[in-house]
Amino acid sequence: MDFLTNFLDPVAGLNWSVIFNLVFVSLIMIAGPVVVFLLAFRGGDL
Repeated sequence: MDFLTNFLDPVAGLNWSVIFNLVFVSLIMIAGPVVVFLLAFRGGDL
C-alpha cells in the first residue's frame, strides 16, 4: 500500500486550480480565431 500512496503523492500535490485556469484561458484564446475562421468560411454570415 505504501507503493500506491508514494505513486499518487505527486498527483495529489499538484495545484489543480492553476492547471484548470490555464486550460480555460487557452480554450478562450483558441475560441477567438475559431469564430473568425467560421465567419470567413461561411462568407461572413453566422
